[in-house]
Amino acid sequence: MYGLEFKELWGLVVERFNMWWKGELKNPLIQIIVPRKGFEDRTAVIYNRWHWGFARNPNNPSETIELFVEWCKNTVFLVDSYPNLWINLGPGIVAGYFGAKVVFKNDTVWFGASADPNESKDWSEIDHMVEFSEGNFWWRKTLDITIYALRHGGGRYVVGITDLGGVHDILASLRGTQNLIKDMYYNPQKVEEISWKILGLWHIYYDKLYEVITQWQHGISAWMGLWSPRKWYPIQCDLSALLSPKLFQKFIFPILEEQCNKLNHTIYHLDGPGELPHIDYILGIDRLNGIQWVPGAAMEALNRDCGSEYWLPLYRKILEHKKNLVLYTPYNRVIELLEKLPTTRGVAIQTFCPDSKVAKTLIDKLIDKGIIDWEFYRETLLLN
Repeated sequence: MYGLEFKELWGLVVERFNMWWKGELKNPLIQIIVPRKGFEDRTAVIYNRWHWGFARNPNNPSETIELFVEWCKNTVFLVDSYPNLWINLGPGIVAGYFGAKVVFKNDTVWFGASADPNESKDWSEIDHMVEFSEGNFWWRKTLDITIYALRHGGGRYVVGITDLGGVHDILASLRGTQNLIKDMYYNPQKVEEISWKILGLWHIYYDKLYEVITQWQHGISAWMGLWSPRKWYPIQCDLSALLSPKLFQKFIFPILEEQCNKLNHTIYHLDGPGELPHIDYILGIDRLNGIQWVPGAAMEALNRDCGSEYWLPLYRKILEHKKNLVLYTPYNRVIELLEKLPTTRGVAIQTFCPDSKVAKTLIDKLIDKGIIDWEFYRETLLLN
């Protein structure tokens, strides 16, 4: 069973992910990240620097990779977590591949009309923009950075694919959100035409990156922190929070369904209460593997984070539809949440522990309750 420099039990984790995707893992995936003792403050600073490093300085990937490696050396990846260097150039970089303006600001990236309303394009301009351009600056940077990370990461960490974005979120970056929603009423044929064109190109970009990544490593990862041996991606449509169920069914559902048909594994990123009116349509996508629920900052301010029992009806509904469930849960709510779920099969819990003491306590409880195997206990020795 093989390991990575920063994840000795990686071979075991690979087996568990394989079983999880197949629905054969009886217990949940548990992903716990914790700073090494004495490096609690340092790791937080380093994380923020490497996380946006590629977007901040795309011409110097070595600096970001060095920061990532330093972060890994001062971090312990417990149970099913692993060192995941995904190529972060902003959420929806495909808009950049089409020539949309790319703006790095306040530790995030904005594209086209989302950065500046004056960047909204008319449909004739979008017709010419939405094409595959081998020489596009951001596409070349994505390839170059991905290859550079792979060459320097063999046996050390996992390289994850960039955040390509949701098809309609990409289109909103080109057209402008308000314009796009109006067009769904007044120019629906054009919206559908360009959406399907973007989808086709999206998969060309994905397939090219998948081919590059799998030449260097087994399987693929993404921003969500999940690994798969086959083609996998976290699909999404943030725009849907502003749409009626009728518009979702007409424009969004067919695109999501086709993505699930083309990919081997998919998790839908359900981002906030605004998307909940569409849950039945999402659960109705036969080949969708699961849902990641993110309540959002407003809900978390009301103590309704992913660990809150407030969301148990939603979790039951997702699990009853035989879909996997991915949750980022506060460490002090992990055990309580798992005990209240109707089943833990197909569940993935992601959490961060602020220090070694908290992490050891959580691991002890997970082992005592039979949620994880004793084999993972030896990873806690790395916390000292």
